[in-house]
Amino acid sequence: MTQGGAVVTIGDVARLAGVSRSTVSYALSGKRAISDQARGRVEAAVRELGYTPNAGARALATSQTMVIGLLARFLEDEFAPAMLQYMLGVSNTARELGYDLLLSTEEDGTRALRRMSDSRMVDGVVLLNVADEDDRLPVLRAAPQPGALVGLPGDCTGVDVFDLDFEEAGRLMVDHLVRLGHRELILVSQPEHVVERGGAYVWRLQNAAREAARARGVVLHAAFGSSRQPEIGRDLTGLLDTYPDATGLILNNEAAAAALPSVLHERGLSAPRDLSVIGRYSEEFASTFSLHYSAVESAPDRLGRMAVRQLVRRIEGEISPDDPYVVRFVSPELVDRGSTGTPPA
Repeated sequence: MTQGGAVVTIGDVARLAGVSRSTVSYALSGKRAISDQARGRVEAAVRELGYTPNAGARALATSQTMVIGLLARFLEDEFAPAMLQYMLGVSNTARELGYDLLLSTEEDGTRALRRMSDSRMVDGVVLLNVADEDDRLPVLRAAPQPGALVGLPGDCTGVDVFDLDFEEAGRLMVDHLVRLGHRELILVSQPEHVVERGGAYVWRLQNAAREAARARGVVLHAAFGSSRQPEIGRDLTGLLDTYPDATGLILNNEAAAAALPSVLHERGLSAPRDLSVIGRYSEEFASTFSLHYSAVESAPDRLGRMAVRQLVRRIEGEISPDDPYVVRFVSPELVDRGSTGTPPA
């Protein structure tokens, strides 16, 4: 672990081998496949330097913990299974890159973030449940560790941001139904509490859908729905009763998507025969809840992967501190599962 009295670090091995520190970590941990050539260079450097991996010594010598902090909360006004998918996307990618994950679901996110940062428990932080005016962001910007967000805040200064293009998703959903001939639509969004606490993704999709409907001369009834049963079932039933002439249903609410099959069954309806349906959720979510509705892919795995990979590049110095921070959107993709068609005659 020492050479000439100096501590040999994973960075020394990486420099001698001509690879990144993450590649050295993969070679030593076996957590991710690398080329035989790269592995050979790492093993040769390890032998030459006499390097022995040791977590405590590594942290002291490099100021790295090989741990990423994840701040996420299971909020009552959001559907927990959907949030879990974003958390898994982050944790799986961190593991693939040789990092452990320190998860905090503490309600006081600023306190949790200060504790992680001040104690140097983590090398970087990923934030979920991002609000438009998120009180954790000033703390993260002031922290010595870099940060990445899954979700778009009002001010993206000092952090890398990754999110679904919710505006384009709203336009895409409306346009798809309009092309099929629908003239009256219902949009069910997340609970209004999500908007009140700054959940910008709700109004981003809702506003874009309204604008698209107005531009195309169709009627769009925008409503908020609950995040749990049985309330969301009653919400959906009430909307179908209130707007009996609507022939298209757009769901920006995972709980509503999960509840809809029962609601339609109780009313003797089916999609697309009686009602065309488009949701916004992931392929895995659709599989978990046996949903056969067409949907815009919410891409939690991809967004988590993008955020963690960018964060690790900053942690390991592959991105210069002077390089600008990025805001990147995943373009919406409509997965057709056959739940939309022409309006009933």
